[in-house]
Amino acid sequence: MFEPKSQNRSARCVRGGVALVVAAVLAAACTAGSSPSAASPLATPTVSDSNRASPSPSPSITELPAPRPGIIWKPIPFPHSRKQEMLAYAGRHYGLNTFKLVHPQVIVEHFTASNTFAPVFNTFAADTPHLGERPGTCAHFVIDTDGTIYQLVPLGLMCRHTVGLNYTAVGIEMVGQSDQDILGNPPQLSAALNLTLWLMQRFNIELRNVIGHNESLTSPLHKELVASFRCQTHQDWNHADMELFRQRLSRLAARFSVPLGPSATPVESGC
Repeated sequence: MFEPKSQNRSARCVRGGVALVVAAVLAAACTAGSSPSAASPLATPTVSDSNRASPSPSPSITELPAPRPGIIWKPIPFPHSRKQEMLAYAGRHYGLNTFKLVHPQVIVEHFTASNTFAPVFNTFAADTPHLGERPGTCAHFVIDTDGTIYQLVPLGLMCRHTVGLNYTAVGIEMVGQSDQDILGNPPQLSAALNLTLWLMQRFNIELRNVIGHNESLTSPLHKELVASFRCQTHQDWNHADMELFRQRLSRLAARFSVPLGPSATPVESGC
C-alpha cells in the first residue's frame, strides 16, 4: 500500500521565497530534508552498476533431464489370476519365481500389424492363450498413429511381448502395419523416441539394448529354457530400420546428456 504524501510541505516552502529560483531552491531543500514519499507505480527505479543483479545463467540443455512424455493410463485387466499365470510362465521359461519386472535392461520396439488402437487393447485385455499357454500377450505401452501414448501395464509387472526377454524387457507397441509406417509418421515416431529416451534414463538402459522384436535372438540378454520357443521371434522392427531409429534416438539423447553406453555386441543365435 502506498503512503499518503504531505499536503502542507510545498506550501511552506513557497511562502519562504520571493523569486521563482529561490522558491525552487527552497522547495528542493525542504524535500531533501523530509522523509521519502511513496514511489509512483509508473516510475522506473535507477539501479547503479555496482548493485545491479547479474542475470542468472541459462541452464545448459545438457543439464536437463529427459522429460516424461504425456502418457495416458489405460490399464488392461491384470488380476491376481493373470499374475499367477505370469509367475508360472516365468518359472517355465526363465527359471524365475516372480511375476515382477525388476530393473529392466531392455526396451523392445514393436508394431501392431493393425490400423487402430482398439483391437490391440482388446487383444491384450482378453488374456487368451498364445502359443498354447497363458498369460496372453501384452505390452506396457501402445503408441497410436497420432502420437498418443497409452500405458496398459505397470512397469513393475512382466508383460508377455518378446520370447526370451520378457523377464527383463519393457515392451512398446506402435499402431501400424510396418516399420516404415512409423518411420514415416512424425508424430508417432517422435512419441516413440521421447518415450524410449525417458525409459532409458529412468532405468539406465543402454542404447545397444534398445532393440526391435526382430533383433531379440541376437541380444546377449536373450534367455529361453523351453527348447521349442528358443528360436521364436517376429519380423517387426528389423535391424536396418532399428538402426535408423537408434540414430535418431542417439541425437535426442545428446540433447539431454543421456549416456548411451558401449557399442552393441550381438551374439550368434544358433537359430
